[in-house]
Formats: sequence, structure tokens, C-alpha cells
Amino acid sequence: MQKTINSTEFRKMVLSGARMLEINRAKVDALNVFPVPDGDTGTNMSLTLQSAVREMNACSSNRFQEICDAVSKGALKGARGNSGVISSQIFRGICSVIKETKDSFDTKTFAKAMEAGTKVAYSAVSIPKEGTILTVVRCMSEAAAKLASKHKDFVDYLTALIEVGDEALARTPELLPVLKKAGVVDSGGVGLMTIMRGFLAAISGEDTDLEEIPTEAMDSNKSEDDVFGDNSDIINLDLGDIEFAYCTEFFVINLKQITTLADIDRLKEKLMQIGDSVICIGDLELVKVHVHTNTPGVALSYALELGELDRIKIENMLEENRALKAKLEAEKKEMGMLAICAGSGLEEIFKDLLCDRVIEGGQTMNPSAQDIADAVQKINASNVFVFPNNSNVILAAEQAKALVTNRTIHVIPTKNVPQGFAAALQFNADASVPENKTNMTHAIDNVSSGQVTYAVRNTTMNGFKLKEGDIIGLDNKRILAKGENIDETTLKLVKALKNDEHEMITLYYGKEVTEEDAQALSEKLAEEYPDCDVDFHFGGQPVYYYMVSLE
Repeated sequence: MQKTINSTEFRKMVLSGARMLEINRAKVDALNVFPVPDGDTGTNMSLTLQSAVREMNACSSNRFQEICDAVSKGALKGARGNSGVISSQIFRGICSVIKETKDSFDTKTFAKAMEAGTKVAYSAVSIPKEGTILTVVRCMSEAAAKLASKHKDFVDYLTALIEVGDEALARTPELLPVLKKAGVVDSGGVGLMTIMRGFLAAISGEDTDLEEIPTEAMDSNKSEDDVFGDNSDIINLDLGDIEFAYCTEFFVINLKQITTLADIDRLKEKLMQIGDSVICIGDLELVKVHVHTNTPGVALSYALELGELDRIKIENMLEENRALKAKLEAEKKEMGMLAICAGSGLEEIFKDLLCDRVIEGGQTMNPSAQDIADAVQKINASNVFVFPNNSNVILAAEQAKALVTNRTIHVIPTKNVPQGFAAALQFNADASVPENKTNMTHAIDNVSSGQVTYAVRNTTMNGFKLKEGDIIGLDNKRILAKGENIDETTLKLVKALKNDEHEMITLYYGKEVTEEDAQALSEKLAEEYPDCDVDFHFGGQPVYYYMVSLE
């Protein structure tokens, strides 16, 4: 009987959960609601957990505090897609309880951790939807305390908890009609239960082949700059006026036992009161501090309240600032734009629309919150408008805000590429940030869009009886058309989307379509709708034969 879990066993639980999900991610991917080949919930959740494992493996300490902080940090960095982001928040909540454990935790502590995971996960979603992974984790957390009073042995406890989760998962189609129509349970919930089974396997001694999970640990020989990032963005992009003369940098090491993470947050707040370009990052093992201030001694004294100081560097920036200011003032912008899409043609169009950067992402390849944050950091602008261009990327873009300290991210909730194009077209460098944001958001409403792809399984949805391989047309919510070939389906889709106010029809053809075929189809559309301008462009996108835009 195993009544407690120590830190080494907790590591094995995380590894086993990640491994079990990796083994089964294709099965989870296959449970996508729409019968189209873009199911990526399992992939997103697996990549999220692999990021957590990488951070955990890089943690040399075997204390719960450091292990849990590493897992939380890694999961957030690697969070991809809605289910990945929610999973990262579940782990964050679980770790917030377990990190307070000294030597080991019992089933009652794990019950509290499940409750915290549910609370944090629900708070991460603006409008929580039942019938999803949230429902599954909530039902387990609600039963966790009662089960803990009955089961002291972790094998029995997790077995009972998994049974509750499976029952909740089986009910998800009753809570979410779209699941019932598709004949599937929630894929995110399946992913979560797969992780829980990995936890159980680790404790019961089942072999999940842990060594095969891709967990490239961080190089122990990396410098602090490699770990924390260098100061190029701070020095080169955020000098502003010559108000604070001294660039002050140092590490806080050997933190006092009474120091908490809240103390680190308060240190950052104090530094912001005496200077700018503040960075205060790390954990209870090591904190890196950077601040531009006229009173470096005060900054050092604040930090001494938390622990010892190491590698102190104070530089007078006035001379360097004079040389850089003219160049920076000429280059720095108030606003920039970042677009996310898949397809070389779509990328070039966004660049033509003056987007500063374009990163790859979309169906089957959702970028993580860290990917988005890194791209934002490379744009020399105070405010960056981000176009997710996929409903499954919006939440990760919102999470990226927490990973960026020296930019303001404005997420424009574009759910597809045509909406992203419409939003980017509204950009006006002479207008204010609020005006641009308002115009971009309103532009989304003026675009009707759809995609043409193929069904990956037999099902009935939105009045269509579909067979695997059928060509289908859909918008962001519904199946709108079905045909025997790509052209026929596209024509039916346009007909379903078009209204009398539309004046332009644009086709973006994917990598599986030739230019000749796209031109021929656009000519058919021009004949069908002589009152509209019809155009076509190479998109190069995967999954979708055509993306259709009507304006």
C-alpha cells in the first residue's frame, strides 16, 4: 500500500502522464468535433506536457518547490491551443498546492491540488464551457476529497478518481450538442484522462517506456544569458528619454527561507517606482534583476531584503544613450503587427499588408504562448496587434501577454485568415492604438469566410450524411456544403455564404491545388456572380483546398 508520494515519485508521475499522452495523442487528435483533418488536441496537449517535462528535467533540485515551479513554468511556456493552455493551468493549480509539501503528500493533499487546478483552469477561460476538459477536471475535483477520505492507498485512490473522470467524460456529449452530433466525447477530456492514467501507471509500476519521451533537458553549461535571455531588447529598444542614468544588474542568490514568490513580485513593484526597463524574473532559487535607475543603491537595498547579491554590474548609460537615441527614435514605432498562419502564400500577403512578423501556425500546428511572446519581442514597437487567425490560437495569444514585460499585446480575435487580412488592412499608422484596435475588430464582422476540405470519418452533421473522403465546405461553426469534387463543393459553399451586400469573392488556394485549377474556378465564380469582383491568390495552406472570403 502506498499512502504517500515523494518528490522522485511525483517526477515519475509527470513523466508517465506525458509519455502516456504522447503514445495516445493520435487517438486524441482523431476525436476532433468537425469531421475535418485538423484534429490536434492530443498534439497540443502532448507538446504542452513535453515542455513541462523539459523544464522539470532541467531542475537539478529534488525539492517539491523547485520541481513544481519548473513544471508550471514549462507548461505555460509550451501551452498550445485551447486544451493545451487549459492543461497548463490545471498543472499550475495542482503544483501550487504540492509545492508546499516538504517530504511527501497524501491523497488528501492531492485532492486539494485537484481543487486548485480546477479553480485556476476555470479562471483562465473568460466564458467556461461545460462539456469540455473543464467539466471533466471539475467533476474529479468535486469527488476528490470524499474519495481521499475512503482511500489512503494512491493506487486505489487514483483508480476511483479515474472512474469519476471517465463518467464525466461520457456525459460530455449531453452537455455540448456539437459533440453529440459528431458522435464523440470531448477530446480535451480524453487527453486529461490519458494523463491521469499515466499518473496511475507510474504509481502502480506499469511500464510506460518513460525513457523514449522527447525531453531534451536544458544544457547545464548554458550561461545565465542563455537561461534568462540577454538584454539586447532592453538596451536597444526601451531606452526612451535619458531619465535614468544607471543600468543596474545583479542576481539574488541564497534567498532567505522566509522569502516567497510574492516577495519577488513586490520587489519588481518597488523597482518600477524608482526606475524603468525593469526585469525581475526567476524563482526561490535564483532571481535576475535589471533596472534603469538614478538610485542603484536603493535597488540593491531592496533586493538584500530577499537574499544575497551576486554579479553586480552598474553602468553609466548617458554616453551610450546619447549615441543610440537618435537611431532608436528614428526606428521605433508606436504600433506593430504580428500574424499567425500556415502557408507561404498567406505569409507573403500578410507581409504585403505591412505585418512586421509572421509566424507559422494554424490547423494542426498551433504555436505556443511562448512562440507568440518571442515573436512579439522581436517587433520594435510599443504596442503589437496580434492576429491569431484561428479560434484555437486565440487563448494562447492571450496567455502570451503574461510572458511579455516590455510590450503591450493587443489580441484581435480573428478566427481565420480572411479575417486577419481584413483586420490588417485597417491598420493606420496615424491613428491611435484604441482607434486601430476598434477598426480592426469591427472589420472582422464584415467578412464571411469558409474553407473547403475533406471528411476524415463517417458521420452526420448539420443535415449532411458524410462519408470518409467526402469533399466538404464549412465556416467556423457549421458544415455548409458537400460535393463530389472540390470545384462543386466550393461553388456550393460560396452560394451558402453569399448575401446581396457582398461585392468581392476571393479564393486562397492551398498547396494541393494548382494555379490553373484555381483560375478556372475563379472564372466559374465570375460567371455565376457577375455583380462581384472575383480574385484568387496562392495561399499554400495545408488541410484546406480553398479558403474563401466574401466582402
